[in-house]
Amino acid sequence: MKCFISCPVKLSKKRRLEGKVALITGAASGIGEATARLFAEHGASVVIADIQDELGQKVAASIGPQRATYVNCNVYDEAQVQQAVAHTLHTYNSLDILFSNAGIMGSTKGILDLDMDSFDNTMGVNVRGVAATMKHAARAMVGRGIRGSIICTGSVAGSVGGTGPHAYTASKHALVGLVRSVCGELGSYGIRVNCVSPYGVATPLSCALTGQSVSEVEARSSELSNLKGVVLKARHVAEAALFLASDESAFVSGQNLGVDGGFAVVNHSYSTVN
Repeated sequence: MKCFISCPVKLSKKRRLEGKVALITGAASGIGEATARLFAEHGASVVIADIQDELGQKVAASIGPQRATYVNCNVYDEAQVQQAVAHTLHTYNSLDILFSNAGIMGSTKGILDLDMDSFDNTMGVNVRGVAATMKHAARAMVGRGIRGSIICTGSVAGSVGGTGPHAYTASKHALVGLVRSVCGELGSYGIRVNCVSPYGVATPLSCALTGQSVSEVEARSSELSNLKGVVLKARHVAEAALFLASDESAFVSGQNLGVDGGFAVVNHSYSTVN
């Protein structure tokens, strides 16, 4: 009678984006940085696009020159967006994934004292900038017959009022509409378009808005969260973006994926606007 000695078997981690190329805006810090690192872990080559040159270059260098590169890009300027896409194609000869993540919070003033120039700038970056990235990434994908994935960073403020400044809330509502509209056009090319909408994450953007530290923002977010026992991190949002970028979501398009612990579907009286 044969005797078999069992031994543990190491299972290799599945690399869900092997051979893919991703352009990520706002990737020098926060959610964009976390996503760039996660995508690279899963086999993607990533282009980090941002206006924070020193931070962006450090992130790219830490990921590795064979896996990541940095390009300066202010998404408000369409010419810079076009250049970022051209840089991606020149460097990696493809563009399979766009993660349009760059955004700003804008003025926190109430409607009675609303600064209209600040309002225009917020809409310009958060909506016009996303439309520009969609436009030029989609042109690249369609031109090369790539059945790509376009993902945009929304917010719980795109579904619930009173959770952010007025211009920011308006821009994120508009972003969800843009995603749904563009999904209808690009579906005929096999390109999926989705949105990932987080609750309060302790990023440089949110910390700057509140004037609080990472730990203070996380404590406040956990206090107001509907889902207890979990502290939302940038990595959680990156994981959702990874799902939408991978073939595991091959028939998912036009969706607004909330990473909010159920916040958007629960009645809250919380407001950040004074």
